[in-house]
Amino acid sequence: MLDRLDRLRVLDRLDRELPLRFLRAFRRIVPVGAVQLVAAFDAVTPVPKLAPEQPMPGSFARQTTIFPGPGARLASIERDRIGMTTREAANEAAPESNAPVRLRDDSPLLNGYLSYLESNSTPFITPGHKGRANMLDADLGAVLAGDVPLYGGVDTVKSAGGLLAEAERRSARWYGADWCRYSTGGSTHCNQALCLAIGQPGDKVVVTRSLHRSLLLGMVLADLEPCWLPTAIDTATGMPLGVAVEDVEATLAANPDARAVLITEPDYLGTLSDVGRIIEIARRRDVPVIVDQAWGAHFGHHPQLPAHAMSLGADAMVTSIHKLLPGYTQASLVCARTQRFDRDRLERGFEASHTTSSAGSVLASIDACRALMEARGPELVEPVLLALKSARQRLREEVPGLEVPDEQSFMAGRFDPMRLVVLLSQVGANGVEIEHMLLDQGLPLELVDRDTIVAIVTIADDEGTLDKLVGALVPAIHATSGPSRSPTVPVSWHVQPVKAMSPRAAFFSSHESVAADLAVGRISAELIAPYPPGIPVLAPGELVTERLLADLRAVAADGVRVAYAADPTLSTIEVVRT
Repeated sequence: MLDRLDRLRVLDRLDRELPLRFLRAFRRIVPVGAVQLVAAFDAVTPVPKLAPEQPMPGSFARQTTIFPGPGARLASIERDRIGMTTREAANEAAPESNAPVRLRDDSPLLNGYLSYLESNSTPFITPGHKGRANMLDADLGAVLAGDVPLYGGVDTVKSAGGLLAEAERRSARWYGADWCRYSTGGSTHCNQALCLAIGQPGDKVVVTRSLHRSLLLGMVLADLEPCWLPTAIDTATGMPLGVAVEDVEATLAANPDARAVLITEPDYLGTLSDVGRIIEIARRRDVPVIVDQAWGAHFGHHPQLPAHAMSLGADAMVTSIHKLLPGYTQASLVCARTQRFDRDRLERGFEASHTTSSAGSVLASIDACRALMEARGPELVEPVLLALKSARQRLREEVPGLEVPDEQSFMAGRFDPMRLVVLLSQVGANGVEIEHMLLDQGLPLELVDRDTIVAIVTIADDEGTLDKLVGALVPAIHATSGPSRSPTVPVSWHVQPVKAMSPRAAFFSSHESVAADLAVGRISAELIAPYPPGIPVLAPGELVTERLLADLRAVAADGVRVAYAADPTLSTIEVVRT
C-alpha cells in the first residue's frame, strides 16, 4: 500500500510523462487525499485558448489559465515532514511548465485561497492552528491542512479585496438573479434565511409537506403558518411525484393572503413537480415562489438535465454545492430576484444566523465550482450520463424484474437522470440488508429503506465507480431476493398532518415526555423524521395519531434511523404540557 507521499511522487511523475486523460483515470485508482483545495480541481484538462466570448445572461467570458499540478503538493508534503508549513512549502514549489488549466483567473475566492497558500504569511489571527498544526501532530495537521479563513486568509480581515462580494456577483449573474450569498452553513442556513425574509410574524405560506426539516424550523424562527401541499405518489412504484399543480392552485385560492409558495425540487429520489407551471400560477397572484433546490446544483449544466429553478422564473432558490458538485461539505448558496423581496430583509435574514468566522476553503470551493461548471459543465456531465445509462441497463439485465427508473419513466423534465434509484419490491429484496453488505465493501449509499436504494452520482464518478457499485449490488440483490411484494410508500411521502397549533407556539410551549402510546391525541412539541430523507413526519404543533406512531415504529423496525426525536427509540414522545 502506497503512503500519501509515495502516491504524490507517482502522480508527479505521471503528470510529466503520461497524457492527461490517462492521468485522470489513474487518480481515481490512486487517491491522494485533499491536502489543499487545489486537489479537488486538479483534473481540469487543457483546452484550446479561444477568443473571449461576449458575456450573456447566465454566462461569463472564459479564460484559459494555468493550474498547479501535484508537483506543488509533493513539495508541500515533503517540506511538512521536516517541519515547514503548507504555505511555506507551496510558496517554494516551482510551477510546472506543462500544468493543467486552472480556474483561479475566473474564480476570485479560489485565487485568494491559493494566493494565501503561496504566501509567506505568519498570521496572528484566528484560526488557532495558524496553518502549522502539522508541527504539533501529523494526524491533526492532515485534517487542518486545507483550512484557510475568509477574513485574514482568502481576503484581508477588513475584506479589502472584496473577493466574496465579487464571487457572489458572478454567481448571481450566472443564475439570472440580482442577489446572491454564499453560505458555509449548508442549505439549512439558506432556507432559514429566506424564511426570515418573508412577510410578518403570523403570515401564511403555501408549502410542500415533503419539505426538509430546515424549512419547517425556518417557519418556527419566522413565525410563519404553513398551508400544507400534499405529495403526489406514483402508486405503481411508491415514488413521490412532487406536488400537483391543481393542489397549488386550490391552496392559493383557499388562502388568498398567503405570502409565498415554498417547494422542494427535486426530492431525495430525484423526481420533480411541474415547477414552471407552479411558478406561472403563483405569478398570477403576485406571490413569490421559493425553491429549495438543495439536490439540484447540477441542474441546467447539460441539455439532458432539468432546468434550474431560477431559469424557470423562481423568485428565490437555495442549492447545495456540496451535494451534487465537487464542493466542500456545507457549501451552499442562496440567490433571489428582488422584485418581490425586500433586499435589506434578505441581507438581515441571511446574516441573522450566519457565522462571522466563515471558512475560506468552503467559500472558495463554491466559487470554483461555479467557474468549473460554467466552463465545462456539459463536457463533465456527458460521460457520467452515459455511464449511468449503462449501469441501469446492466442492473435490469442481470436482475430480471428489477425496476431502475430513468428519465423515460417520467414526464419530460420531471426526473434527474443523475440519480440512480433502484426499486426492490418486485424482486422481493431487502434494501437494509443490501446496505450492510455494501458497507462491508466500502460502498456507502445515500438513502436506503426496505424497498428503495438511492445512490448519489456526480461528475466525480465515472464508468469505473459505477461498475464497482453495480458489481456489488447485483449479487447482494440476488442474495436477499424473495417473493415479489407490493411497494410500500414511505411514511415521509404520505404524511397527513393534523394541525392543532402553530409550529412556533408548540416549539416554545412548556412540554413533557410521555409514553408514546399515551401521546396519541396530544400535541407534539418536537420534530421527528426518518433520515434520510429528513422530512418531518411529526412536527411541532401537530397531533400524534395512532397511524403516525405505527408508521414511525415500522420505519424504525426496518432499520431506518429515526432522527431528531428526543427519544430515538420512540418509547416516549415530547408533547405540549396541558
